[in-house]
Amino acid sequence: MTTCQSRTLKTTFACTLSIAVLAAWHAPAKASPEAQASTSDVARYLAGMPVSENSPLESATNNKLWQQHKKRLDTAWASVELRQLSKIRKWSEANITNPQSTLFYPFSGPDFLYANAFFPKAKTFVLAGLEPVGNEPDLARMAAARRNSGIEALQSSINTVLRVSFFRTIEMTSKLRQRAFPGVIPVLYTFIARSGYTVEKSELLVFGPDGMPQDAADAKTPDGVRITFAAPGSDEKRTLYYFSTNIANDGLKKSGLLNFMKTLAPGDGFIKSASYLPHRDHFSDLRDFMLANVRHLVQDDTGVPLTFFAPAEWERNPFGNYHGPISIFSKYYQPAMRKLFSQKDRKPIDFGIGYRWRTGDSGFLLAVRK
Repeated sequence: MTTCQSRTLKTTFACTLSIAVLAAWHAPAKASPEAQASTSDVARYLAGMPVSENSPLESATNNKLWQQHKKRLDTAWASVELRQLSKIRKWSEANITNPQSTLFYPFSGPDFLYANAFFPKAKTFVLAGLEPVGNEPDLARMAAARRNSGIEALQSSINTVLRVSFFRTIEMTSKLRQRAFPGVIPVLYTFIARSGYTVEKSELLVFGPDGMPQDAADAKTPDGVRITFAAPGSDEKRTLYYFSTNIANDGLKKSGLLNFMKTLAPGDGFIKSASYLPHRDHFSDLRDFMLANVRHLVQDDTGVPLTFFAPAEWERNPFGNYHGPISIFSKYYQPAMRKLFSQKDRKPIDFGIGYRWRTGDSGFLLAVRK
């Protein structure tokens, strides 16, 4: 017998309350069976932005918790825009000449935010991390209690990157496995919508026998997602790929991701807050791909070690300061980087990124293929 079936008079109220809570969690929202919000409205709702008129989600924006979510994101976005994003876009316009149409951003997690700020002219973004893909939540037909739970988890998931410019991998992976809005798709939707784009559709992907991504069909655990989005009023489509996969040498061979990236090369590259994985031998295939296939590579010191950039092949442009790794990564100190950043042609920056995210404490390299 269940607990409630064997209950005494003393436990009747507790059982009744438990049943009511479960019912509220699982009960569908009051919408017609065919009601389903557009992908654009799902993204805008998650991002704390007004949805379209007569959207099935319109009434849900009157929810007190969503209103608080909107207010918090409005405030946080205004802050990160003023403090970092606007300055990064200005830096990019001045320093990245002839940007490529594809951006390769390994070790990214769902960080469209800084990828778009540094490379706003990219048409195709390829992101990769260990965080699960998840799916687009069916918000219009979701129980209100579950929807609220998802919004709270989403706020928690993106708080760190808005505050210090990077995700903490272990913390992020844990939060993205919560039940209401699992995976990176809600985070990606939020960043794309808040960056001023319209999210049009997303398609779950798996790697096929030839190593190329294909429709996931009924796969329970997709390998990736393809998100199509566009600037308002523009017919030009942009595409973001995110792959949940191990990008160490063995993982790249098994997944086929490396072969897929080769079909999109050449491109530009971006690496930050990567736990110094590109310094390690078992990430050499990914490192070699970046060195062979990008024109501009923006990276902090967690990326490809400076000694791999032969001066005869690369212009090596230091920006900001190099104070060495934070303490937990102290063994990755680079004397060559210290020497490069001691040169007179080092240029200051008025924003911070990476583990040393405070302005004045931060620095990165712009490597340009000659």
